[in-house]
Order: sequence, then C-alpha cells, then structure tokens
Amino acid sequence: MIIALIAFAVLLLLGVPIAYVLGITTVIYIFATDNLTLLITVPQRLYSGMENFGLLAIPLFMLAGELMNFGGITRRLVDFAKKFIGHFRGGLAYVNVAANMMLAAIIGSATAQIAMMSRTMVPEMEKAGYSKAFSTATTAAAGLLGPIIPPSMMFIIYGVTSGTSIADMFKAGVIPGILLGLSFMVIIALIGLKEKWPKQKRATVKEMFLSFVRVLPALSVPVIIIVGILSGAFTATESAAIASFIALLVGFFFYRELKLTDLPRILINTVSTTAIITMLIAMANIFGWMLAFEQVPQQIAAWMASISDSTVVFLLLVNIFLLILGMFMDGLAALIILVPIFMPLLPIYNVDPIHFGIIICINLTIGILTPPVGSGLFVASSITRVSIGELVKAIWPFLITSIVVLMILTYVPSLSLWIPNLTK
Repeated sequence: MIIALIAFAVLLLLGVPIAYVLGITTVIYIFATDNLTLLITVPQRLYSGMENFGLLAIPLFMLAGELMNFGGITRRLVDFAKKFIGHFRGGLAYVNVAANMMLAAIIGSATAQIAMMSRTMVPEMEKAGYSKAFSTATTAAAGLLGPIIPPSMMFIIYGVTSGTSIADMFKAGVIPGILLGLSFMVIIALIGLKEKWPKQKRATVKEMFLSFVRVLPALSVPVIIIVGILSGAFTATESAAIASFIALLVGFFFYRELKLTDLPRILINTVSTTAIITMLIAMANIFGWMLAFEQVPQQIAAWMASISDSTVVFLLLVNIFLLILGMFMDGLAALIILVPIFMPLLPIYNVDPIHFGIIICINLTIGILTPPVGSGLFVASSITRVSIGELVKAIWPFLITSIVVLMILTYVPSLSLWIPNLTK
C-alpha cells in the first residue's frame, strides 16, 4: 500500500491527469501486493462503477448548457440582470453575480460558467471602469455558484457515490446557493463604497419591461427544472432531459439563434466533457475499491474516533482537511475518492448525509479558486490575460466570504435541510 501511495503522489507531482493517476496507482498496488487475480475483476469494476441511472443526468445537463449558450439564452439572462440592478453602485458586478446565479440553475459546472462568463462579463466591466483583475475575480468567484445551486454535477456524483437522493441534494442546495450569492453581493457593496465606483444609468420602465418579456422563454428553463424537482413532478435525470428539450425549442423557435449547423459542435462539446467525467468516475471506482480492500475507511474512522467523539470537532477537522485537499486536487476526483471513506463516519457523529453532501461539495468547489492547482483560476486567467498573482490578490475577499458561509452552513444544518424536510 505504501508503494501505491508513493506512486500516487509522484504521478500527481508530475502533472499526470488525475484519471490516469487513479488507474495506474491501482495497477501498481495489485502488482506490488502480488494479488494478480484482482486484475481479472478490474474491467468489471470499471464498468460497474458506471451502471447508475443517475449519471445520465450529467450529459443531459451539459447538453442543456451548450444549447442555451448557442441559442442566445445566456446573453438575454445577462441583459435582464443588467436592466434591473445595473444602475446601482458596482452594478455590473451585481449583474455578474445575479447572472451566474441564474446560469447555475442550468449549467451546474463551475469551470464551464467561469469560462463562459469571463468572455461575456469581464470586457463589459472593464469598459465601465472596473479593473480587469477585480472583474476577473468577481466572475471566477460567482462561478462557484454553478455546483451549488441545483442542478449540480457534484450533487449528482455525490448522490450516486453515497446512495443519497439526488433530488434531495438538489433541494438542499437552494438556500446555500442563494446565501453564497447574496454574501458576494455584500462584499461587492463594501468594495464599491471604498473604491467609489460611478453609478450606471438607470434603465427606463419600458426597457425593463421589454427585457423581462424577452427573457421569459430563457427563464422558463431554470424555473421548470427547480419547480419540477421541488414539487416531485419529475426526477433529477428527467429534469435534465426536459431542460435540454426546452432549451432546444427556445433557441430554435423563440430566439431563432440556434441553427442546425450548430448541433454537431454542441454534441461534440457535450460528448467530450461527458467522456472526461465518465473516465474519472470509472477510474476512481477501482481506486476506491483498492482503498476498501485495504480497509482504509475503517482505519480513518478509528483514527477520527480516537481524536474526539464531538460532532463539532469532527466537522471542523473535515472542513480543514477538505479545504487543504482542494488546493491540490481536482474537486470531482476528490469527491469520488473521499465519499466512500467518510460515509461510514456519518452515523457515528450523527451527521445527516444530505447536510454532509452540501459541506463536502462547497469545500471542494472552493478548491477550484485556491492556488496552486485551482482550475478556475487558470481558466479565468487564460481567458482574460490577468496574471495568477493579480487574480489571487483580487479574489481573497470572495474566498474568505465563501469560507465564512461554509462554516455557517456546517453548524446550522437546518439551512441545508429545511427544503428537503419540507417536501418529504
């Protein structure tokens, strides 16, 4: 096992893609322990890790996001937010957060949102007099809402891995997502007072009304997803299919910006992203099988129990561990590896699996904006041409706010569990 862990660390340091790291480490473990008979079951484990109906929601939500982007829906959501809150001091920064909150209810991926909104919002904010570093930091931070406000890829993977209801995870993410978005707006207001940003021109009532009418078809997508899941009208996977269908109709027939010639590119983008995630899940499944074979979850459970039997201490240790891990490891990979390890501990400390799902997902999402490996930082930096150093300086207020919100959600579980309990 020690040889396998050394190989795991070395491969990570060499920059090998995490999916390959997980697979290679497992094979090294099998040869190092001379358990060659385990090689026979590796293909079975790879395949069985993908046999879950809930995973079908991932390509369908990715497809919905691509259809919305190509169909002009994204642009209208941004324009709608701009007309209603763009006239406040720091208005475009508020618009950035509000638009990301609306997009989060469709896309469900932080890096996808950061990439999309960096191209849309940063040039607009720069023209209005905001610094490029602050504009990029605001966009990257608002992208954190992608995996928190339902639907969320991380929630889907957590639900599949832990056996928790994906629909309940979606319901649990509503209040934390709104709380995080409002917290970002408070930080923007405080920075705006210090920087004395100019106020933008207020839109007329007629312009607001026209923008609202134009955005109604676009708003129908997130509204139908959220209302449908909360009401129990359809499952998370069914909502993904319905969202894709509605986005297709809106792009083709309402806005008429989606063309038949766009469909091949949309499908290729969807398949490419889904293939990456699918391979990661399959490889993480055999890696988790290796950990289970070595009884690593049981050993960690015993170690944690020896430190303290307090739920407060347990959750604090989990948060510290996950925040540090998120600085060095991809969030989805960490989620797939860690969930089987932590799940046996939850009954010991009387922690609700849905509440824990919110904690672990927010923790690992924050990791995409923390150096040295934060993928969200590199995506935003590469698109806007802001150096990583400048971006890190500008993004610290948002990161601190995210951690404060995380701690509130950790120790006030009712914020996450109120809606799931209400709809049971």
